[in-house]
Amino acid sequence: MVVKAAVPKGLESFYGQTVEWYDCGATGGMEKSAEATAFKCAKVKVPLDYSQPDGQTIEIAMKKHVATGSIHRGSLFINPGGPGGSGVQYVEAAAETSFAGVQGSYDIIGFDPRGVGSSTPITCATANGADPAGGADQAPSDAAFEELAPQITTSFSQMEADCAANTKPAGLLDHVDTISVARDLDVLRALSGNEKLDYLGISYGTYLGAHYAELFPSNTGRMVLDGALDPSISLYERQAGATKGLERALQTYVGWCQAGQGCPLTGGTEAGSQQVRDLIASANQSPLPSSEPNRPVTGTEIRAAVMYSLYGDEQTWGSLTSSLDEAINRHSGSLFRQITEQTVADVVNTAAVRQAITCLDYPVDGDMAIWSARHQEIKHDAPTFGGMTAIVDLGCQAWGHNGTREPAPIHAKGAAPILVVGSTGDPATPYEWARSLADQLDTGRLLTREGNGHVAYGRAAACTQLVDTYLLTGELPSPGRVCRDET
Repeated sequence: MVVKAAVPKGLESFYGQTVEWYDCGATGGMEKSAEATAFKCAKVKVPLDYSQPDGQTIEIAMKKHVATGSIHRGSLFINPGGPGGSGVQYVEAAAETSFAGVQGSYDIIGFDPRGVGSSTPITCATANGADPAGGADQAPSDAAFEELAPQITTSFSQMEADCAANTKPAGLLDHVDTISVARDLDVLRALSGNEKLDYLGISYGTYLGAHYAELFPSNTGRMVLDGALDPSISLYERQAGATKGLERALQTYVGWCQAGQGCPLTGGTEAGSQQVRDLIASANQSPLPSSEPNRPVTGTEIRAAVMYSLYGDEQTWGSLTSSLDEAINRHSGSLFRQITEQTVADVVNTAAVRQAITCLDYPVDGDMAIWSARHQEIKHDAPTFGGMTAIVDLGCQAWGHNGTREPAPIHAKGAAPILVVGSTGDPATPYEWARSLADQLDTGRLLTREGNGHVAYGRAAACTQLVDTYLLTGELPSPGRVCRDET
């Protein structure tokens, strides 16, 4: 006998609303299609503020790739991370590639979290096109925190004012926290006809999934959390961990580069890493010409391109080598300009949304003296990427929409088994976070991928197959299981 999931009191109208799915294309977001395709789209209503369900409402957009097989398991909800990543875009890109092994049995549903994309969005006239820390990031690498702080404060305050003036309803800026998104996700689960939530989240999507399991353990089905965030650590610890992960990944890349052909970096991994830093500093002083005459490439852009490239692995690192070779030996930034064009949609455009969500998820921690000390520490530990890490709490203080919930371990007592996947060379979500989350969860099971690049699913076939088996059959990888990239 299937026990029907409980509807939270006061939310009956949201859980009981009618969903009108319509045909939409394989690309183009939520646009209607005149003919039937593999995709269907819908928008549903949820409360702006779950403590006032009779108040204002907002919309959440879903895009579904319809299962192609004869045996149907229901819906698999997916989240691409960010925070601020679009699940609508993710399902377009990944349903028939990364999820090829399960899309026969599952409807694959991507959704735009509140504040994002085709859902009721945070709208900013200028801030969505620029990172608020971008100007400060061009400061000299030895700049003291006290020199940076006024510019940082002004940048974040201006961005907040811009977003507040353009976002409707204005109160959305106070209600894009992960707990609210998890509550939205349970509404989406119910409206899609699923008694249990089957879910795969990557990167920030693991943080969302873990909070869902904590809030709704009895509604949690087969859940996979790949590239895990550790919910028990502070915002600064999260930023510092990711920054140090990037620094380790850079050294791994430099070693790989120097062992191959055509590498412009010389003298060992530390010397090679310093050459990358020297290039960044030089290009901030004198930007490199590119194929677009009016758009020379700055050091800040080169750093962002290097970071973006490190999210990949040995299969894609060759393009970074070519870009570095062109910049160092031919004084041209054309190849780096090509990489930065890719990062615009993936990274920069979500700056304001990322800020809004992150600052609601964590309380502001510390003061100017503490932030200054952290600034020095992280620059020492991560000299390439650490210059702006310590501004996270100052930025949230200036942003002004702040959370009060302290970070804490998540146990999800009573939830079904949760598969946590960690990659040993992950540059953005260090492996130790996956190990920590798997230990915290009462029903956590850790799958270790030995390999580089951000997240395992869709990257390493052996690991992807183990995840697919769990989603399709419920069979977990054995304790201590390790999967490796193909060579």
